[in-house]
Amino acid sequence: MKIQRCLFLFAVATSATLMAEPPVPTDRVAALKALPIEAGKAVSIERITETALTAPNGAAYKNLPPRTVVKLVLNPAKGSNLRVEAWLPDPEKWNGRFLGLGNGGAAGNINPGSFAGPITEGYAVATTDMGTAPNSDSGIGNKEVWKDFGFRATHLMTVTAKQLVKAYYGKAPEYSYFNGGSTGGQQALQEAQRYPEDYDGIVANVPAHCRTPLHAYFLWNDQILRQCPFTESQEANIIAAGNEYMATREIPQTAGKLVSDPRCSKADIEAVIELARKKDTTLTDQHAEAMRKLFDGPKHSVTGERIFCGIPFGSSFKAAHGHLYLFRWVFGPDKNLAELNFGADIDTYTAALAPYLNAENADLSAFEKRGGKLLMISGSADSVVPYHASIDYYERTAEHFGSLDKVRSFLRLYLVPGMSHGPGPGINKLPNMLKLVVDWREKAAVPDVIQGQRIVNGKTEIDIPLYPYPGKTGWEASGGFKKIDGPRVGVDRISAKFIPPAAD
Repeated sequence: MKIQRCLFLFAVATSATLMAEPPVPTDRVAALKALPIEAGKAVSIERITETALTAPNGAAYKNLPPRTVVKLVLNPAKGSNLRVEAWLPDPEKWNGRFLGLGNGGAAGNINPGSFAGPITEGYAVATTDMGTAPNSDSGIGNKEVWKDFGFRATHLMTVTAKQLVKAYYGKAPEYSYFNGGSTGGQQALQEAQRYPEDYDGIVANVPAHCRTPLHAYFLWNDQILRQCPFTESQEANIIAAGNEYMATREIPQTAGKLVSDPRCSKADIEAVIELARKKDTTLTDQHAEAMRKLFDGPKHSVTGERIFCGIPFGSSFKAAHGHLYLFRWVFGPDKNLAELNFGADIDTYTAALAPYLNAENADLSAFEKRGGKLLMISGSADSVVPYHASIDYYERTAEHFGSLDKVRSFLRLYLVPGMSHGPGPGINKLPNMLKLVVDWREKAAVPDVIQGQRIVNGKTEIDIPLYPYPGKTGWEASGGFKKIDGPRVGVDRISAKFIPPAAD
């Protein structure tokens, strides 16, 4: 009996040991500590087994796997201070891939919550604060911050994180991917253009790649709206007018609710203004002139060259202004930005920042030749990062490669109906776009039709197929949804003067 009892206890103990999380060998952490970091240092290397996390914004995450978290500071130049953070799952949980994450807005911080999803899926993952801590004013007069925010921080984060991966797992990642939206979309396209070897696949969601013209658009709108403000009711009626006027170009599921394709003519702008004034008699001649400028967008006050396009029909005026920190970077903290002009001042601003911040190089041949795959997503109701520049970029890329089919073999753009930068009137749920690009790169599963949904309080209000540009969703009563050929271009081309060649 004693022998049987001993065997039983041994079996239980052995079973418990097998079921427990295996410890990470100390030599893996030691390898991280011994890794030389070029122009930088590791601030902390910490093994974390807690499964729950509360982010600074209060968001709670559960069921996180054990991980090793590495925090670094990189100083590639005097005046440059980059924070980088990497999360490494235990070796047996690693999926063999590295994922770089984009930031948002003016960056300046690292959100630990952004790691939760990728680490649970087995990615080794990293991101950077882009060198703009403690706030966006860190870029005032500091060209090194301009370079960091524009391109350098993301590349150095990528290079350093891959070194961490190799030191920790004993091998480099099999594949590397980047996923970012807004500012993260700028980072995404900078990587594809400047550093094509960094990533095998990239997702650029609502990408702010046309950075300096975009912020000129913010300034243009800001100056107009300061001189001629609109009430919430007036703005709601203007949005409703846009939706109503464009309804005849919509499928039944979206007609009158949103604008799937806001490309428009000057005649369309005048018609929407007229309809808005019929809906709301408080809209004055001054409001009409303001709307005319807002919908048309900024042009150079001397040459008339196109700087950026205007606010899309059916989207928010309120969201389309502010974000003026780039002008403080160039003109200083005391400059009255309401007095900046769209002649010499815009020329000065463009010359200073555009070569570093804009990701507008249509030559993606190096990225394409190495088998890279890129998905871009833009929302038709996004007035923070409007769709125009992405269509313009896609078309310029097609011109560079000589055919749309060539570009579609590695780069696809989805214009999502009614999707905005935040809560919007249309699609608010898409498939996992990162998985789409992974399957495209690794399995040659070419993304084509995807399903877009609008879900409110658990109820699906819109559920429609979406097709990559220039395809559009059509409808016929007898057969339901169908793919149709949408128009090409349809937006004013941004003048080359405002998207000059990139500089290091």
